Amino acid sequence: MSPQPPQRLEKILARVAREQGMDQERLRRWVSFLALCGALEQGVERSVIDTYYLKGGVAMELRFALAARTTKDFDLGLVGNRAERIRKLEEILKLGFDAFTFRMKPEIHQMELADTVRVEVAVQYKTRSWQTVEIDLGPAEAREIDLVAPAITGIAEMGLPVTPHVRCISIPDQVAQKLHACTGPQKEDRARDVLDILLLDMLGQIDYRRTQSSAERIFAERATHSFPPSAGLPVEWRMELESLAQELGYRTTKGEEVEAEFALVLRAIVKARAT
Repeated sequence: MSPQPPQRLEKILARVAREQGMDQERLRRWVSFLALCGALEQGVERSVIDTYYLKGGVAMELRFALAARTTKDFDLGLVGNRAERIRKLEEILKLGFDAFTFRMKPEIHQMELADTVRVEVAVQYKTRSWQTVEIDLGPAEAREIDLVAPAITGIAEMGLPVTPHVRCISIPDQVAQKLHACTGPQKEDRARDVLDILLLDMLGQIDYRRTQSSAERIFAERATHSFPPSAGLPVEWRMELESLAQELGYRTTKGEEVEAEFALVLRAIVKARAT
């Protein structure tokens, strides 16, 4: 498949987004995400890294496309300490993918999680700047990684190569991590994690017993609060819960009902321990 001229690719992007009824910038990010995944897969094939995995909203989008919420961050887990992970990422970016090249910007930002940093990566298609992607680079904590065929559409229609599979954190580990994040003593708004959990449950993707096992382990490892946690959510999250529920087309958009459904899912996960 011959790479498109940069000017033509921009026009095709606009047309495909219009035909599929989706936001043009979201489709642009999907192209960037899959190009980065292509470079990561080459990194595995060439033994630059043993493996990698995606987590957070990007893993949700790659699994479920438009059914998932929109995210701008590329949450990436690599093995090694912080300096080793940054060095490995730089090596991977040098590989490029198809007609895409990448450049890591020099600023590195410390994230709320102690061992996670945010780096900005400039994505270029042939001779033209395409987009800047923020990569949240953290340690590889997942015990299980799934090979996922991306569900997102529009890439082949743009005449770009389709990455056949990407590596995502397993759904039990992802739910457990999100459950830990949204029930902890933090002050940051984690309403998005609540809706991600409910969406996975609505799609029939949660194995309660496996998730319970993952949650026991992750809560013990992070040691900020115990499992099972309280299902109570901060009142100040309610507006964000309702907004996200509406964006996702969730079956209810009332804050109180969203909170009640979260409590039911948490109870199902906890009860799985005894069954």
